[in-house]
Amino acid sequence: MEKNFRPSPNSFKNTFCIFNEESLEKIKDLKIQYQSKAGSSYYYTNLGMYRVSNHWGRLANSKWRLIQLEPETASKFKLGFASWESFYPDDDTDKLYYLEADYTTNTVNYQHRNNPNYDNKAVLRTSFETKKKIKQIRNLFNLTSWAKYYEYDDLNVLRKSIIDQLIYTNTTLEEIKNLI
Repeated sequence: MEKNFRPSPNSFKNTFCIFNEESLEKIKDLKIQYQSKAGSSYYYTNLGMYRVSNHWGRLANSKWRLIQLEPETASKFKLGFASWESFYPDDDTDKLYYLEADYTTNTVNYQHRNNPNYDNKAVLRTSFETKKKIKQIRNLFNLTSWAKYYEYDDLNVLRKSIIDQLIYTNTTLEEIKNLI
């Protein structure tokens, strides 16, 4: 590791990145290279960045998400690591994001189009459009009152059909519901 390796904190503005939670042991021999006003600590290596923070998600001009080792642990401060290649550009006007639904946990998340796992099937959307679709899909996952207007044998099949259309087409929720 280069001792002088230190990117400018401003070089991370307007980025999207997914960090993976790591054990605090990973940074025991590293020195803090940047401390934010909000209390997050940053450790830079040749491979990527470690970040210790009690807040993840939308940060000032960036969207940084943490994939936790365990859903909920006692510590509010988490250590995340991201390789330099996993920082992608972010802005409000380009269609940068696609959605992924997990039907076993009834959750939805957004991913960046530069993600190497993107298969070019899900529709790309702007940040605003993505937020709107996430809210609609979360409501479909968490509520059932909307379903009382439809005939169906299996609510989960109906739910998946609607959500898949929201992810893979530009059809609006209202249009989808009118077609059922």
